[in-house]
Amino acid sequence: MNDPAMKSLLESRLIGRSQIEDIVIVPLFAVFAALVLGAFVMLATNVSLPTIGLSFLALLKGSVGSLNALSETLTAAAPLILAGLGLALGFRAGLFNIGAEGQVLMGGIAAVVVGFSFANFPAVILLPLSLFAGALVGALYASIAGWLRAATGAHEVISTIMLNLISYRLLDYLLGLPFIQKEGRADPISKSVPEAAELPRLLAFIDPNLRVHAGIFLVLAAVAIVYWILFRSKLGFEFRASGENPEAARFAGIHSGVIIVAAMATAGALAGLAGANQVLGVLGRATPGFSAGIGFDAIAVALLGRSHPVGVLFAGLLFGALEAGGRQMQVDAGVSIDLIGIIQALIIVFIAAPLLVRTLFPWGFRKPANPKGRTP
Repeated sequence: MNDPAMKSLLESRLIGRSQIEDIVIVPLFAVFAALVLGAFVMLATNVSLPTIGLSFLALLKGSVGSLNALSETLTAAAPLILAGLGLALGFRAGLFNIGAEGQVLMGGIAAVVVGFSFANFPAVILLPLSLFAGALVGALYASIAGWLRAATGAHEVISTIMLNLISYRLLDYLLGLPFIQKEGRADPISKSVPEAAELPRLLAFIDPNLRVHAGIFLVLAAVAIVYWILFRSKLGFEFRASGENPEAARFAGIHSGVIIVAAMATAGALAGLAGANQVLGVLGRATPGFSAGIGFDAIAVALLGRSHPVGVLFAGLLFGALEAGGRQMQVDAGVSIDLIGIIQALIIVFIAAPLLVRTLFPWGFRKPANPKGRTP
């Protein structure tokens, strides 16, 4: 088969198959292996086999077993997906941004402040303005680490860790300001956002307790936009080129400093949107630690999604299901919700070692081709 066009076609198909394995098959087997090991962990802690079976049934029931379960899964997944998209974009650009937690906090408090400061604005203006404020402040906060990397060479892992710590104390300080603190309260809690700034609940006409809100449409739009940026735009090509081979990208005329700041700012905007999503769609106000670790869980979501927007979408839904189902598992089976944390950690371990997954499940992957085109 010496036709160059045919060879090119075959090579592109092989690349497609490899990408499918990397984005879909490896995470699926990683989740399966994590669940199996989670069962062994329960056995090791004297949990009986019937209880283990009941716990997994409760996990399924609590995540997708009813309309309320689906609502809770989507509500938990939305901020994880938004923050995970930002981290995935940074990973594609060769930046290990672990500062999403701080960016979520800063974006969230910005959205709250704008929301109650312009309470007389109509919803059609106030809601987009509050979301924009969250994205903008998240982008500016993440740009600090990007600028430090571009200007001084300071590694973004160190700077984003420090920025996370700063964000905790900065949030405490802001919540104590008279302008932000709720009247009549001595504890650090912000004023509530008006109804015009809230993300409307989608199923309130069925049951007011169903919390899924319009932020899910924001998530879908973000997935589409990030996909377009990464794989259809010049900027996305520069992100990926800088991530794959910074030296070659530099010789190709790509300004690495600009790309670093742009990638961090875009990632921070998405994390800031995640914070705005949480306060405008679920909480209605800001309190210390309102992010509840979303920024750190988003690292696992981005890794599980293999830094691909579609993969991050499904990974976020999975982690949202684990969070929603974990509460049901604790109620029905009496198993500690800490098991969910163990399963999430095991998923990360397997995702970080794809060769281990391929070794454990060799039948699920294409065998490597013989270099000479002959079967071994």
